[in-house]
Amino acid sequence: MLDRIQSFLQNLTVGRAGNDFPPDDPRVAFAALCFQVMEADGQVSRPEMERLKDLLGHHYNLGRSQLHALIEAGHEAGMEAVDYYRFTSDLKRHLGEEECFELLGILWDLVYADGDRSEMEDHVIWRIADLLGVSSRDRVLLRQEAASRASSQTMVRETESET
Repeated sequence: MLDRIQSFLQNLTVGRAGNDFPPDDPRVAFAALCFQVMEADGQVSRPEMERLKDLLGHHYNLGRSQLHALIEAGHEAGMEAVDYYRFTSDLKRHLGEEECFELLGILWDLVYADGDRSEMEDHVIWRIADLLGVSSRDRVLLRQEAASRASSQTMVRETESET
């Protein structure tokens, strides 16, 4: 009997590419939340998508094919979601308080990637922050820090384009 169970479990992974991410992988939950934020204003801009690739690739140290697989898995999970709880609960099981703050900061960076912050994006991040246990004060501080980073990056790009 034990052999049958072990065989069954091994067969679940046969034929799976090395780049597959299981649905309960915290990286998929994080990518899904990123899509929830990016899609909140009704469109995913090119700068937002490029920023997502940079953030996920850097944060998780993924190769190109793994990054693509994670983005696909996150997008699919986000499209199937009815709320944020599934993703935030997965993440809370794997992250400490500081990591939740970092995650929220990354979400704010995505909001500012296209230079436009919408009320809907604010609302989505407020809900995610609440579910992650991040206080309103910390959420606002993280937003201000992301806005400052975005402003600094814009000034650097403008200076570089002038020279």
